[in-house]
Amino acid sequence: MHEIIYMRADYEPWWMFDDWQDKVVSRREFTSAESAREYLGELKADFSHRFEEHEERDSAFNSYWNREEMEYCEKCEEDLQIFHGLIWLVDGKPKISF
Repeated sequence: MHEIIYMRADYEPWWMFDDWQDKVVSRREFTSAESAREYLGELKADFSHRFEEHEERDSAFNSYWNREEMEYCEKCEEDLQIFHGLIWLVDGKPKISF
């Protein structure tokens, strides 16, 4: 099973910290890699228009952000950058090769 996940967090998606699933905004499941790739391509095109910055890692992770999108962290007493991450999972694990 293939999943394309959109998460919003104060860290890039490749870190996958313990709480990363709490940051999931949406997820979609696919039975074929081609359908997942097509949907991911649509999201990447949309995010590229909405966000100024982008970084991709291991083909499974894409991170998008605008420098001015910050949220204050009470615990750390500072503003943190907000990242919009896309993750491609295959059977629950990041798809790091095609």
